[in-house]
Amino acid sequence: MPTIRRSAPSPSLPPSTALRSAAWIPHGFQFDPHSHAEGQLVYAAAGALATTTERGTWVAPAHRVTWTPPGFEHAHRFFGTTDARLVTVPVDLCGELVAHPSVFAVGPLLREALLALTDRAETRPGAARRLLAVVIDELAETPEQSLHLPEPHDDRLRAVTDLLHADPGRSATLADLGRSAGASERTLSRLFHTELGMSFHRWRTTLRIHHALAQLSKGRSVTDTAMECGWSNPSSFIDAFTEVVGQPPRPLPGRSAQP
Repeated sequence: MPTIRRSAPSPSLPPSTALRSAAWIPHGFQFDPHSHAEGQLVYAAAGALATTTERGTWVAPAHRVTWTPPGFEHAHRFFGTTDARLVTVPVDLCGELVAHPSVFAVGPLLREALLALTDRAETRPGAARRLLAVVIDELAETPEQSLHLPEPHDDRLRAVTDLLHADPGRSATLADLGRSAGASERTLSRLFHTELGMSFHRWRTTLRIHHALAQLSKGRSVTDTAMECGWSNPSSFIDAFTEVVGQPPRPLPGRSAQP
């Protein structure tokens, strides 16, 4: 798994004990691995974030929300100036959602409920709990849409994925990478399927999409991002990105979108 390190904290960051909060977080800010006794939802109303656990990394652009159940050690990294909305889910409600980290699509009702929950103070007793119940109901009916990049344990497979993490745009074939890792193409192909649950091509595409989201969040153009991430032309990048993410690529807005 890639090493997660924390940069200098920003005074605008929410306290870790907040049950629901909103903050503008600077590009590149990272939280060290930690865990919570309760569940946690993190929604980027603008920008994007990645959540990393021992099972791999999940990326959530602005139209998705990350879910981390109680007890899972995780780290966050933010891409672009991010309008981050954090909601703590009490243990008694966590059973309504999946028992593993995931990412969910955010429809209009879920978005408005998350914004309302984190924007306004509670003026009527129980109002926040009732609004949270709406969020849980929406998530329970929403299919998972995880940009999940699993990480291997096998040393040979890890040697290959480390090479690709270092250079996502690398055009080497699996056979080429296998020679560096000391394993055959056939062995590595089998390991990708049995250990990571996907093909080499799918894993590398997902890695490149993760990298592309980070580049787009810096304001890089679609064309420059496509070239840096290993696509031969912008059209093939747009097709792959749209298939995986659910919308065409575009540079993410910066802090200028802040109210």
